[in-house]
Amino acid sequence: MELMKKNIKKIAKGIGIVVGVLLLAVIGLLGYLSVKEYRPEAREAALVSEEVSPTAVELESSLTLLSYNIGYGCLSAEEDFFMDGGSKVRPDEEGVVQKNIEGIMSELKENPADIYLLQEVDLDSKRSYHHDQRLELQEALAYNSYFAYNFNCEYVPFPLPTIGKVKSGLVTLTDKKVTEATRIALPVPFKWPVRMANLKRCLLETRLPIAGSDKELVVLNLHLEAYDSGEGKAAQTEILMKRLEEERGLGNYVIAGGDFNQTTPAWLEKYPTIDEDKWTPGMFDEASIPEGFRLLMDGDKPTSRLNDTPLTKMTQKAVIDGFIVSDEVEVLELATLDYGFMHADHSPVRLTVKLIED
Repeated sequence: MELMKKNIKKIAKGIGIVVGVLLLAVIGLLGYLSVKEYRPEAREAALVSEEVSPTAVELESSLTLLSYNIGYGCLSAEEDFFMDGGSKVRPDEEGVVQKNIEGIMSELKENPADIYLLQEVDLDSKRSYHHDQRLELQEALAYNSYFAYNFNCEYVPFPLPTIGKVKSGLVTLTDKKVTEATRIALPVPFKWPVRMANLKRCLLETRLPIAGSDKELVVLNLHLEAYDSGEGKAAQTEILMKRLEEERGLGNYVIAGGDFNQTTPAWLEKYPTIDEDKWTPGMFDEASIPEGFRLLMDGDKPTSRLNDTPLTKMTQKAVIDGFIVSDEVEVLELATLDYGFMHADHSPVRLTVKLIED
């Protein structure tokens, strides 16, 4: 009996030590994440890399923009993603990521644009094997680049294996003259401690002078909240709408483009939800769009697919990417470019416009 008591005490002590070590590890991790947490200002200068001599935007001339969420080169047709109901954090091999980035480069080159609005571009992330995708894309297109962080975390401690380090965000590439590029912070819907290792989304605003005019073309690159209960998308959309209205009030031409993570009733009817238990897009409140603006989403083809499994004929698809333009912007073409989600879980959306002179 005495021996049994001693053994029980040893076991209890061992369990106590393990629990204590785990508790210290958790406290240490929370402390590390707190110290390293990305805390951007409401407005910050974007990261700028200008290597080519730009030209000015001109009135009454066509201007092409292309928006593309490239999924950090990791969400090609063969992959799934744990947040969508899949199991993977990243492709099993680095070569898969590079193959996807090279494929994305080819798609961009096949569709020349004056301004590319790219989302989910990694600078230095474990999930994409630490490639600087912004630099690769900039060099491939020989354009100037403007970057703003949407995700900046030294260590994301979930799931298992962990996501690890993430440096990622929005990139605007153009050969047009840009006088100012600014990161505009959006509301963060997550509370502590989840907030510390989560996205801090933003708008990437670039201001382009117009030849022979005192007005500017203001272009907003965006990727709104995805994995929230809806309040985050609504709050971020509200900030976007206010920004659009402010710039039009100054007499400027305004174009916003990117991944809204929201659809409309018309496009939901065309691409209905297959499984309510999986990720579904939010519903765009079209009544929130300010007077003098139009929402442009091309529903001819889906712009995104669910990543619960590798791509199949039954994969859920949706229309969540597009543009909002002010009335002074004449739309000449809007098209979703169908590459079969070969290299990314989104499709590029191309918009050609003309700035109408007063």
